[in-house]
Amino acid sequence: MPPEYPYASRNMDAQQALADLTEISSQIEAAVVFDDQGKVAGSTLAEDGRANELAQAAVALLAAADGVKSGDGVLTQLEVSTGEGSVFIVRDGKTSIAATTGGNPTAGLVFYDLKSALRSVKPAAKSAPAKKKTTTAAKKKTTASAAKKKTAARKPPATRKKPDAS
Repeated sequence: MPPEYPYASRNMDAQQALADLTEISSQIEAAVVFDDQGKVAGSTLAEDGRANELAQAAVALLAAADGVKSGDGVLTQLEVSTGEGSVFIVRDGKTSIAATTGGNPTAGLVFYDLKSALRSVKPAAKSAPAKKKTTTAAKKKTTASAAKKKTAARKPPATRKKPDAS
């Protein structure tokens, strides 16, 4: 797998996903993966206490944002900015990732990187949807219409007579 796509088609533990995240995203200073209760699954911070603080602060920010959001949709991402830096949070079900950056980050890129990292942590909960069963009659109908199309495509084009050039 090419190094520029560390998340492509891989499920990994939170710590590995965060290591890959900080390797490709120079804007992220610290990051933590946590559950909806704030329990840390992985962190880039050396001290567990700081990781827990960041996770708890992110849980509080999500709760505050949920309280003031409009509409019934689920809040999936949040950015809080100050003059010194930003906090980005991405939530997918019960798992979230929060990251801090310096001032003036490229928000779209940070969100993209966080979503990619979070997807790589979460195991595929659902396999591909089962294919719809087709009845034998429907198969025959499809096969018959496909055969007609192939036959029509094979017919030689009708020849046209050129008009006299007189």
